[in-house]
Amino acid sequence: QVQLVESGGGVVQAGGSLRLSCAASGRTFSNYGMGWFRQAPGKEREYIVAISGSGSRTYYADSVKGRFTISRENARVTVYLQMTSLKPEDTAVYYCAASRDSCVGDGCLLPSTGEYAYWGQGTQVTVSS
Repeated sequence: QVQLVESGGGVVQAGGSLRLSCAASGRTFSNYGMGWFRQAPGKEREYIVAISGSGSRTYYADSVKGRFTISRENARVTVYLQMTSLKPEDTAVYYCAASRDSCVGDGCLLPSTGEYAYWGQGTQVTVSS
């Protein structure tokens, strides 16, 4: 059973920064792609960033490109989301997710939105103007 636990959310002023962490347990962490999603009130869930198991590939949605950075420390079984230049529209619950399928090596593709099978409980990020 895979478990994901997010931390690091909170309230920050516009222009500020936050770092979210997601600690994983239950399987060989480095064999699985990881992603972050967010959902604001009244809006659909948005797939914002992803990283392959080896860390060689990343994905950023246009809405966060240049401001957010995803990284992972496989030795610590943790994935991070560094968020800078935060805007009020970044306010949402942020969810960490792990891919359903394993892949080993630098040639692994990033998971599509439907390929995530494990989810954290979510952490609230609120950006005040």
